[in-house]
Amino acid sequence: MDPKSARTAMSRTTLSRPVQRAVADGVLTSNRSFFDYGCGRGGDVNRLVEDGFRASGWDPLHRPNASKEDADVVNLGYVVNVIEDPTERTLALKTAWELANAVLVIAARPDWEAPQVRGMQRGDGIITSTGTFQKFFEQEELKVWIQGCLGVEPIAAAPGIFYVFRNQSEAAGIRARRFRNRVPGEPRARKADLVWDSHREMLEPLAAFWDERGRIPDRSELDEVAKIESTIGSLKTAVRFLRKVLGESRFEESRKRAAVNLQVFLALESFRGRPRLSELPSDVILDVRAHFGSYKNACEIADGLLFALADNDRLSAALLKTQFGKILPDAIYVHVDYVYRLDALLRVYEGAGRALIGDPGDVTLVKMSRVKHRVSYLWYPCFESHGHPVLATSLRADLRTCHIKWTDFRGRLNVPVLHRKELFVPNDHPSRVKFANLTRKEETAGLFKDTSAIGTVDGWMSALSSAGLRVAGHQLKRNAQGDPQ
Repeated sequence: MDPKSARTAMSRTTLSRPVQRAVADGVLTSNRSFFDYGCGRGGDVNRLVEDGFRASGWDPLHRPNASKEDADVVNLGYVVNVIEDPTERTLALKTAWELANAVLVIAARPDWEAPQVRGMQRGDGIITSTGTFQKFFEQEELKVWIQGCLGVEPIAAAPGIFYVFRNQSEAAGIRARRFRNRVPGEPRARKADLVWDSHREMLEPLAAFWDERGRIPDRSELDEVAKIESTIGSLKTAVRFLRKVLGESRFEESRKRAAVNLQVFLALESFRGRPRLSELPSDVILDVRAHFGSYKNACEIADGLLFALADNDRLSAALLKTQFGKILPDAIYVHVDYVYRLDALLRVYEGAGRALIGDPGDVTLVKMSRVKHRVSYLWYPCFESHGHPVLATSLRADLRTCHIKWTDFRGRLNVPVLHRKELFVPNDHPSRVKFANLTRKEETAGLFKDTSAIGTVDGWMSALSSAGLRVAGHQLKRNAQGDPQ
């Protein structure tokens, strides 16, 4: 790697995005070694060592004398985008891959960052005003380039970040976990009794496992198994006890949700060539057998979802029948926390967006198009506290072209604003009544007469001003004499 490329190295006080993502996804754990290929000033390495990881790194400018070591996890973070020569760029990727015993993490700057950088076009990138080179990658472009160089299909971890695994079973496990949702605000015990109070610490991991997987764990999957067996009896006995204490409905909902999660995963796996049963992680194999009996049966059900996804009429009908969400002529919007409650077909539709993007980051609402095959992830930072939050960022995945587009609305003057927030959430959302009460008062005040004009901040503030009203939190108030309009 050309040492002048290393002039872009940043000093960091926190882990870089790709390393943060690898830790969050369980790809990088404390029992795995880490090597940062092109580590810059060594911020990631130093922070990981402080946290008890075995980490080292090499950089042509800042650590040229360090050895290039193989490791379980190798990070090639924001290196390929600063290498001007395509041949050298490919060599850096292949060298980093050769060092990776388990997984290679690759990060590059996404294409939507290009307008933020001043410079002159040169080759397939630009020379910046500081004299350094930058190439910006589209998501699909980066994926295709990695696969073409290494001959292994990478997994999107987040925009501009991919994983390449040596063991495809581990890769499948990462993809499966993406659709294994935890329920927000899941209630704990509905009633306490002597046994629950006495053994709660021991039994809560079993309850959490059932919440996530909808089945009894294998002995190898839960550390508390031996203690449970010696104290209560078999795992089946413990589960029967928990059903009584925590409620049968909770257990049945968890079982159904886990089965749908598995259907979504297997349906989306067909896009890349569905693996054989033996190529799946052992825990996913146990999921298949518990929920479907056989892999063949599970795949047939998943294939039915795929056929339905290709049928625009069925997809549109499923969107229109959703029990919650704001339905517009061209799309439906739902709160991200409740995507897991959607019909399995819609879960596959939304999951296709995540398969392309990876982790979309900060998200409040998910928009699914009824006409164009697009999934958008919208962030409204003040959704819960403000009656009419404004849009901060949008990340859109086009499922037909495999192109993703990120838009930052922060700093803009006239940005989109939300109304009727109760429509985005189900009836049991803790603040839905409060949201609906505000909407009812605004309707009574005639603020929604011209819906085409109030979709942005300027139009909405004009409507409020004309009516002599203002919104404080979720209260509609009349402006006092002398209040600014």
